Amino acid sequence: MVTGYEILYEIQHGFENQTMVAKCLLLGEEIGELFKSIREAAKLKTDIITISEKVADIVIYLCSIANRINISIEQMFSDKEEINKKRIWK
Repeated sequence: MVTGYEILYEIQHGFENQTMVAKCLLLGEEIGELFKSIREAAKLKTDIITISEKVADIVIYLCSIANRINISIEQMFSDKEEINKKRIWK
Protein backbone atom coordinates (compact mmCIF):
# COMPACT_ATOMS: atom_id res chain seq x y z
CA MET A 1 0.00 0.00 0.00
CA VAL A 2 1.24 3.45 -0.87
CA THR A 3 1.57 5.79 2.09
CA GLY A 4 0.87 9.48 2.26
CA TYR A 5 4.62 10.12 2.24
CA GLU A 6 5.01 9.10 -1.41
CA ILE A 7 2.14 11.36 -2.46
CA LEU A 8 3.46 14.27 -0.36
CA TYR A 9 6.94 13.81 -1.86
CA GLU A 10 5.58 14.14 -5.40
CA ILE A 11 3.62 17.26 -4.52
CA GLN A 12 6.56 18.86 -2.67
CA HIS A 13 8.84 18.33 -5.65
CA GLY A 14 6.33 19.26 -8.35
CA PHE A 15 6.06 15.76 -9.80
CA GLU A 16 2.31 15.31 -9.39
CA ASN A 17 1.42 16.59 -12.86
CA GLN A 18 3.90 14.44 -14.78
CA THR A 19 2.32 11.69 -16.84
CA MET A 20 3.37 8.06 -16.52
CA VAL A 21 4.97 8.31 -19.97
CA ALA A 22 6.99 11.35 -18.88
CA LYS A 23 8.04 9.57 -15.69
CA CYS A 24 9.19 6.50 -17.61
CA LEU A 25 11.13 8.60 -20.12
CA LEU A 26 12.76 10.57 -17.32
CA LEU A 27 13.67 7.32 -15.57
CA GLY A 28 15.32 6.09 -18.78
CA GLU A 29 17.24 9.35 -19.02
CA GLU A 30 18.46 9.00 -15.43
CA ILE A 31 19.59 5.42 -16.09
CA GLY A 32 21.57 6.68 -19.09
CA GLU A 33 23.20 9.32 -16.90
CA LEU A 34 24.09 6.64 -14.34
CA PHE A 35 25.75 4.55 -17.04
CA LYS A 36 27.67 7.60 -18.27
CA SER A 37 28.86 8.36 -14.72
CA ILE A 38 30.03 4.78 -14.26
CA ARG A 39 31.85 4.89 -17.60
CA GLU A 40 33.53 8.15 -16.62
CA ALA A 41 34.42 6.79 -13.19
CA ALA A 42 36.15 3.86 -14.86
CA LYS A 43 38.31 6.42 -16.68
CA LEU A 44 38.79 8.36 -13.40
CA LYS A 45 36.88 11.41 -14.68
CA THR A 46 34.22 11.41 -11.97
CA ASP A 47 33.73 10.16 -8.44
CA ILE A 48 31.43 7.94 -6.43
CA ILE A 49 29.38 10.93 -5.25
CA THR A 50 28.18 11.54 -8.81
CA ILE A 51 27.27 7.87 -9.20
CA SER A 52 25.37 7.84 -5.90
CA GLU A 53 23.44 10.95 -6.96
CA LYS A 54 22.38 9.22 -10.17
CA VAL A 55 21.28 6.11 -8.27
CA ALA A 56 19.24 8.37 -5.96
CA ASP A 57 17.59 10.03 -8.99
CA ILE A 58 16.62 6.60 -10.30
CA VAL A 59 15.13 5.57 -6.95
CA ILE A 60 13.12 8.81 -6.86
CA TYR A 61 11.61 8.12 -10.29
CA LEU A 62 10.92 4.48 -9.46
CA CYS A 63 9.10 5.56 -6.30
CA SER A 64 7.08 8.11 -8.25
CA ILE A 65 6.08 5.55 -10.88
CA ALA A 66 5.15 2.98 -8.22
CA ASN A 67 3.12 5.64 -6.44
CA ARG A 68 1.13 6.38 -9.60
CA ILE A 69 0.06 2.76 -9.93
CA ASN A 70 -0.46 2.33 -6.19
CA ILE A 71 2.37 -0.13 -5.63
CA SER A 72 4.32 -0.22 -2.39
CA ILE A 73 7.97 -0.54 -3.33
CA GLU A 74 8.71 -2.20 0.00
CA GLN A 75 5.98 -4.80 -0.53
CA MET A 76 6.90 -5.28 -4.18
CA PHE A 77 10.52 -5.89 -3.23
CA SER A 78 9.51 -8.36 -0.52
CA ASP A 79 7.15 -10.22 -2.87
CA LYS A 80 9.81 -10.42 -5.59
CA GLU A 81 12.39 -11.71 -3.11
CA GLU A 82 10.02 -14.55 -2.19
CA ILE A 83 9.74 -15.44 -5.88
CA ASN A 84 13.52 -15.24 -6.28
CA LYS A 85 14.09 -17.59 -3.34
CA LYS A 86 12.29 -20.31 -5.30
CA ARG A 87 13.99 -19.50 -8.60
CA ILE A 88 16.78 -21.64 -9.98
CA TRP A 89 19.55 -19.28 -11.04
CA LYS A 90 21.67 -20.31 -14.01
